[in-house]
Amino acid sequence: MQTSIAGPAGTIQLLVDLPEATPHGIAMVSHPQPLLGGNPRHIVPHSIARGLRAAGWIAVRPSFRGVDGSEGSYSDGVGEADDAVVVADHLRHLYPGLPLALVGFSFGAHVYARAACLLESRAPVHAIALLGLPVGRVPGGRAYEALPLPDRTLLLHGQDDAMAPLPQLLAWGSARQHPVTVFPGTDHFFKGCLPRATALIVSHLGRDGLPA
Repeated sequence: MQTSIAGPAGTIQLLVDLPEATPHGIAMVSHPQPLLGGNPRHIVPHSIARGLRAAGWIAVRPSFRGVDGSEGSYSDGVGEADDAVVVADHLRHLYPGLPLALVGFSFGAHVYARAACLLESRAPVHAIALLGLPVGRVPGGRAYEALPLPDRTLLLHGQDDAMAPLPQLLAWGSARQHPVTVFPGTDHFFKGCLPRATALIVSHLGRDGLPA
């Protein structure tokens, strides 16, 4: 199902996958870098949303600014995080009482890390899972601020990630003793490992707001 809501920069388009049974919760799933063609139909967010729906979660894939039907223009992750907070507030109003989780991938992982920090002080989300989180300067010249993620954040990363190099994330995690789950022999897109990564996300989110 496709719908839209009003955001700070205009319309935000949402793709919504509803489970067949009573939902356990709501999971926002973000997409990769729009400057590189990323959109909600990318194989990683699409596969994760499908897995979450099968596990009983409402999976919502917002389009970042300037992607598909979302208005506005690329905002380095800052405006996109503001939009994510608006989407989170909307979903909580639409589905009161259901736990809300953030599942971010690549540039979308950075955006949802920012959104999680913004929400932490007023309305913390139930769980956070970030795949391929970029930290520091990455190939292509873009730089991503290291953010103070909540302890309940699950970090998943490919050993051979060339787009968000693993050593930079491990250095950040080491300083904070924050665990990072590494998939050996796979890349930024979790080639060959995406079903296992999705299963870990489903387990991390749990059922009915409780960890599995």
